[in-house]
Amino acid sequence: MRLPTLRQLQYLTAVVEEKHFGHAADKCFVTQSTLSAGIQDLEQLLEVSLLERTNRKVLPTPIGEEIASRAQQILSLTEDLVDLALSEKNPLSGRIQIGIIPTISPFLLPKVLPTVRKQLPDLEIVLIEDQSERLLDQLETGSIDVAVLAFPYNTRGLTHREFAKEPFWIALPQNHPLADKDKLSADELPINELLLLAEGHCLREHALSACQLPASAQRKSVQATSLYTLIEMVASGLGITLIPDMAINSDMVIHSDIRLVPLAADKEQAMREIGLVWRPSFRRTATLEQLAKTFSDALADTNYSLRA
Repeated sequence: MRLPTLRQLQYLTAVVEEKHFGHAADKCFVTQSTLSAGIQDLEQLLEVSLLERTNRKVLPTPIGEEIASRAQQILSLTEDLVDLALSEKNPLSGRIQIGIIPTISPFLLPKVLPTVRKQLPDLEIVLIEDQSERLLDQLETGSIDVAVLAFPYNTRGLTHREFAKEPFWIALPQNHPLADKDKLSADELPINELLLLAEGHCLREHALSACQLPASAQRKSVQATSLYTLIEMVASGLGITLIPDMAINSDMVIHSDIRLVPLAADKEQAMREIGLVWRPSFRRTATLEQLAKTFSDALADTNYSLRA
C-alpha cells in the first residue's frame, strides 16, 4: 500500500489554511508548480478530489477538509516525535512555543521571564498571544507547544498543571456608593452596572464564575475587548468590573481614577488559577514540568505561587 508523504500532507494543510496556491507555496518554501503537483499526486493516491479550484481562490471539498484536519494531527505528532528525540539529549534546551492569553501576559511575563532566562538559559521561548479558544485550537494542531491559561476552563481533555493563583478585585468609580467598602461579596454588587470583556475572553467567564452569576448577567449595551478599555470605562463612571490581582499594580490601573475593593467569596477572596496546558502526545514533559516549576519559583516572593 502506498502512503502519503509528510511533504504532501504539508502541502495540503497549507493550501487549506491559506486558500491560495501561491501563498501556500511560499509558506512551504517551494514553487507553486511543485506544490500543485504534490497535491495532484496526493489526490491520485487517495482517489478523491481534495480541493475545489477557481480562478480566484481554492476551497477544500468536504472530504478534503476532513483529510486536511487529520493530516495536521499527523504532522503535529511527527513534530512531537522530533521534539522528543531532541529533548532526550537535553530536555532544557531547544525551542518551545508558548501561547498566552492577553489578560495574563502583560502582568505575568515581567515577573517570570527574568527567572526563566536565568534558570533555563538554553531554552528558546517563542511567545504567541491570543484568546483561550484559539490557543487551544493551536495546541491541537501543533502550532504551539504549550499555553498559559487561566482556570477554571474547559481544556478539551488536554493535560494541564496549575502553578499560580490570584484573587479578584472590584474596580469602581471613585464616587461610587460602594467605593468606601473594605470588601464586597458577589451579592452586594449592582449587576446592572457590571462591565465585562466580550465573549471569547476567558476573563469574562472567570468574572461571572467568581460572582456566581449566569452568562446573561452584565450590561447588555456595553462590552470591551481589552482590560485597559474596561478600566477606562469604569473611570468614566460607566459601571464596575472585576480585575485580577496581578493587574492592580500595573501602570494602567495605578494611573486610573478608580477605587479597588477585594471581592470576597466564602470568607476568602475569590480566586482564579493559572497554569500550563499541553497535548498529551507532547513528550517533552520534563521541559514543561521544569518550566512550571520555574514560573512558580519566580512567583515565590508573591502570594501567587502554588508550590508542588
